[in-house]
Amino acid sequence: MAAVTPSRRALLLAAPPLLLSGLLSGRLARAQDGSWPERPVRVILPWPPGGTADIVGRLFFNALSQGTGKPFVIENRPGATGTIGAAAFAQSAPDGYTVMHGSTGLSVEKALFSNLPYDAGRDFIPVFRTVTVPQFVLVPASLPIRTLAELIAYAREKRGINGASAGIGSIQHLSMELFARQTGMPVNHVPYRGGAPIYTDLMTGTVDLYFGNANAPVAFVKEGKLRALAHTGKGRLTSLPDVPPVSDLLPGFETYEWNGVFLPKGTSPAVVARLNTLLNEALGRPDVAEKLRSQDLQAERNTPEKFAAFFAAQSQRWQGFVREAGIRLE
Repeated sequence: MAAVTPSRRALLLAAPPLLLSGLLSGRLARAQDGSWPERPVRVILPWPPGGTADIVGRLFFNALSQGTGKPFVIENRPGATGTIGAAAFAQSAPDGYTVMHGSTGLSVEKALFSNLPYDAGRDFIPVFRTVTVPQFVLVPASLPIRTLAELIAYAREKRGINGASAGIGSIQHLSMELFARQTGMPVNHVPYRGGAPIYTDLMTGTVDLYFGNANAPVAFVKEGKLRALAHTGKGRLTSLPDVPPVSDLLPGFETYEWNGVFLPKGTSPAVVARLNTLLNEALGRPDVAEKLRSQDLQAERNTPEKFAAFFAAQSQRWQGFVREAGIRLE
């Protein structure tokens, strides 16, 4: 008699439940690790178009779209110092198909808002830090100011100048407030919804001061429309090498905007690792690396663990400063 070979389906049906569960779990893990993404991925960006987080997010996720053949679709959700977009992200399913490109505001907001529907430190998984970027201390070219010492003297003479920021609790606000507190310079804070709209008002003299991310105002400075007095990083920057660091006047003074990619809590570790790998690969592309370097957007390879430690340290620093300085939402 001919031997009867059981079908694959029959073997699976006859398999013990624990064995079947293990087979399916292993298959799912392999699919998530190697084949993710299998469909379009939504990228929530809690800031308006045109700012640093938007520019950097589009640079990295366009590279991921090209590398994987799957669309990574940017969705700008600005407002309330980034919390509107972050709240939408917090409600998304932890399936790997909604990610967020966040920024420094995530490490500040817990000290500003008492009733957020999420806790960034608890509910979001840090995946990859995309960039850090110092700020230029900017004034209108029409003002008779060329150094930080002259800025401080001018502000004291006027009994306060109007300093813009990308929103209450943004790094632009915190950097300016930190500088003002350390120098005794009087500043009237004028918050905007993101950094991009500020430059027109700064060039026309509607506001007098802005700590703007180093990648954005270079053209305006070179065209003579704005003046960069200093920057908040170390050494000299590629784009404007003649501009000194603030630390020449205030030793140890450093502030940076940071951007990074997050996934919702509960997302598979395999997807976290896969997304981190893809982002590190994107950073290794010559076109991406050169675009970042030319705009003083500082980036390096990193792991989820390294970014998580950085995020925790930034949260501790800025939440403590917000409470100490008595910064509140208006």
